[in-house]
Amino acid sequence: MLFRKQSPSSPVDAVADAAARQFERAGERASALTQRGIEAVRDHSQQLRDRTARASDHTVRYIRHEPVKSVLVAAAAGAVLVALLGLLRRPG
Repeated sequence: MLFRKQSPSSPVDAVADAAARQFERAGERASALTQRGIEAVRDHSQQLRDRTARASDHTVRYIRHEPVKSVLVAAAAGAVLVALLGLLRRPG
């Protein structure tokens, strides 16, 4: 195996070393930002799951306590949706 003789650092070597250190730091920062982004997404998705579960529980409780009102609201919402779809499908 051939080894290069160690010569005094040239300005080019110094610049190359400085650039390598900067790239390494940039890579570390990018990795840290990526990790923070992943954690933020994980936290937000957990919050969304929690809110969805609470809304579902609230809806079930409301339906149990107000079954007639719930059916009437669902029927009205369905009628509005059918009417809107009918208007959108009309030609011209």
